[in-house]
Amino acid sequence: MGNKTGSRRVLVIAAHSSQQTFGSALAAAYAAAATAAGHEARLLELDRLAFDPILHHGYKVVQELEPDLKTAQELITWADHLVFAYPVWWGSIPALLKGFLDRIMLPGFAFKYRKGKAFPDKLLAGRSAHLLVTMDTPPWYFRLAYRAPAIHQMKKTTLEFCGVTPVKTLLCGPVLDSTPEQRSKWLAQVHDMAGRI
Repeated sequence: MGNKTGSRRVLVIAAHSSQQTFGSALAAAYAAAATAAGHEARLLELDRLAFDPILHHGYKVVQELEPDLKTAQELITWADHLVFAYPVWWGSIPALLKGFLDRIMLPGFAFKYRKGKAFPDKLLAGRSAHLLVTMDTPPWYFRLAYRAPAIHQMKKTTLEFCGVTPVKTLLCGPVLDSTPEQRSKWLAQVHDMAGRI
């Protein structure tokens, strides 16, 4: 995907319940750096969207998508590189992001079951992704002691399940009591990631 000059279509999804967070700053920095690198980038802030985060009947009943979710699906279809910026809460992704994924990553859009096949078709193949993850746990401890459930959930059982690969991750933590110098270092890493899509 992308055009002949090598530029990419980048969708940055900020999955924080407030824009006054370091994670939201990472998302904005990524979008700005991607644009500066010659890519076409768009920023989608989930806390600004109006939608019911509950998939009330699973896949048994079609639940009409709100306009903001239809737009989100259009942006994911448009993009060839996805970026998710989110915090780790209780070892997992926040409810805002989980509800968003439950509502939009639907059969026929993100994957498709076929009779007689154990695994569905991956309808989002051809896209890559970056995860920008903030936490107050030291990343080494999150990986070693907890086995990084918030990463596996997004990378393995969501994005790769739907065909998005490769998925690369930047873990920023502990954010709590981090120094301005440390935050500047993380922002620089995000800038480098966006420049090397």
